Amino acid sequence: MPLLEKISEDMKIAMKKGDKTRLETLRMIRAGLLEKVVEKRPSGGMTADDEIAVLNSAAKKRKESIEVYRKSGREDLAVQEEKELAIVQEYLPKQMTPEEVELYIKKVINETSASGQKDFGRVMPIVMKELKGKTDGKLVQELVKKLLG
Repeated sequence: MPLLEKISEDMKIAMKKGDKTRLETLRMIRAGLLEKVVEKRPSGGMTADDEIAVLNSAAKKRKESIEVYRKSGREDLAVQEEKELAIVQEYLPKQMTPEEVELYIKKVINETSASGQKDFGRVMPIVMKELKGKTDGKLVQELVKKLLG
């Protein structure tokens, strides 16, 4: 079932259950997906990668909001964002663990014979090309810096 259809079905279920948080989050995801459909219409439609990009963007916004709310002492809003993040993550492909990411980065570093921070620009694109949508870019960046440091 295409993602838009699945989200529409899940919205109906959330409406019937009266789950406002889930319903509002699904509406936000659906709006982002529909926006991308309109944007991609001239070039032939939306791909699975486009869907994942929309979901990753939504998840990233939630993570950043959680961080800001916690720094501001607004635990209530941080908890709300965490609930929304959990809903968004249900539709994302399974994410790699930090350990799996680190192993892959080590493999790329060995293959490219990278050594030191000067090779950051060589390693990062190779890693992100393979791991895009499977892990957080910020985590990849931190691990590459650590392993090249």
